[in-house]
Amino acid sequence: MATPSAPPPDAPRIRALIDGFLQERLKTRLDACKDDDKRQALLDSHQPETWIADAAHRVGQIQQVTHGLKYTHPDARGTSLSSQGNPAAGDALVGTHTLNGSGVPDVVGNAAALDVHKFLRLDADGKTLLARAIDADPALAAALTDDVEQAQAWMAAFAGLGGPKDEPKSHTLAKQIYWPLDDGEYHLLSPLFPTSLVHRVWSTIREDRFSDTAKAAREARRNQQPHPHGFREYPDFAIQNFGGTKPQNISQLNSERYGENYLLASIPPSWHSDPVRPPLKVETVFDHWFGRRPRVYALTNTLGKFLLRVHDVNNVDIRHKRAELVDLIRDELVQFAAELHELPPGWSSHADCRLNLDERYWLDPRRGLEDATFAAGRTASEWRDAICGRFGNWLNARLNSDRIPMGDPEHQEWSTVLDSKLRMMREELDLDD
Repeated sequence: MATPSAPPPDAPRIRALIDGFLQERLKTRLDACKDDDKRQALLDSHQPETWIADAAHRVGQIQQVTHGLKYTHPDARGTSLSSQGNPAAGDALVGTHTLNGSGVPDVVGNAAALDVHKFLRLDADGKTLLARAIDADPALAAALTDDVEQAQAWMAAFAGLGGPKDEPKSHTLAKQIYWPLDDGEYHLLSPLFPTSLVHRVWSTIREDRFSDTAKAAREARRNQQPHPHGFREYPDFAIQNFGGTKPQNISQLNSERYGENYLLASIPPSWHSDPVRPPLKVETVFDHWFGRRPRVYALTNTLGKFLLRVHDVNNVDIRHKRAELVDLIRDELVQFAAELHELPPGWSSHADCRLNLDERYWLDPRRGLEDATFAAGRTASEWRDAICGRFGNWLNARLNSDRIPMGDPEHQEWSTVLDSKLRMMREELDLDD
């Protein structure tokens, strides 16, 4: 038997950490045991070298993984894997690679041996016992036993926790996908549950829902009080359960998650819009119905303030910004018309409809399906040009001010910009037919 002449200086701290772990584990079992013979057996089995030798033997019954198979079916007997994901997937996709190696590893295998993993997760000066075993750390060897050869054998056994136990294989109870290839053959894919990624998501959502900070923020909102932090909500999410009453039979992290997996809602939003009403008892929609829409009001205010601020300056950036704002207002007008197009055809024939004929042609196009006179007048009319002109006059009037009177010769460029937008709008009106 060979013994080291001088153990590394951090070996005593690691040995104290191991002793503390074993004493805490022993106390829990002694408190639950009333039989004197069994108590003595517990004391004997928790002697450091005795327990460590047994742990080194049992470590082969478990495996450290990032992707587990038993989430698919608890009786599946195929391969689980440890992988940091595919970095080629890029930032646009969320996967295990998104964790960038910082995910918490899971452990699968014999649930009775999970205590070995807890042992190997002990942190000694910022480094786990497993990491030290993989590095064949002399300090860990000295902390395990004075027998150098025995310590090396134990560390080699512990270091195998993260590696595969046998050749990769699937199982009849595993999920399988036939992926076609160009030559008529196929790959048989077996997707695995990304337990490390799921644990990060689960931990984040649980913190957002139940942490003291989140609870305090919600309480402040209920009381209409200010709070330095916001909070997150996850509406309509579901909880998937694995393992039933024994989540540890699926994996260690599944046990820590109480068997829960959070599923975020993957459904389209439910829109609740006010019903569309026909614009009755008005002669034009521009002044009130369209001009007072909150979005339109905000955009024209923004454009007016912008023009005031840059009225004596002209460059490419200003022209682009000005054109962008006009585009947004024009888009709002197209959206406004589309909403009215959803009304029952013929609404413009109501006795209370006072709109000019051009706006009736524009906003009630399907009336012509049942009203031949209306259809013929719409076909013969230059209503598109008239609508563009009304839009231009309305926008000029909305933006007019003493400092920038719309239509003055010095603002010819602005008029040119507006004219180009009106031509584009006429093309869109043509598409409505």
